Amino acid sequence: MEIILTPPLAFLIYVPFVMALLLFGKGMAGTSKKSKMKETIYASGEEASTNPAAPGYRPFFLIAFFFAVLHLGMLIIGSGTFTFSSVPFLLGLMVSLIALLLG
Repeated sequence: MEIILTPPLAFLIYVPFVMALLLFGKGMAGTSKKSKMKETIYASGEEASTNPAAPGYRPFFLIAFFFAVLHLGMLIIGSGTFTFSSVPFLLGLMVSLIALLLG
């Protein structure tokens, strides 16, 4: 019975199951009719904004790197004991977090 849990066989079992579920769901949904309202942007009754909320990915990557450095640094520090040799690591972690904050 454990052979069912192997990834290739599980994949071959789940693909037809998902396809049947998809076809069942499409059958329940009925047919759709094209209209102009379905193709326009919905903004809660207000006119949709044309300029992006954040210009590019730079703000996102600064925040992502900040949290990645913070969490991985704390994971490394938390997995060991505090010794005098961990002080340079802590200082390097603080410097890198300050550099990421200042951008």
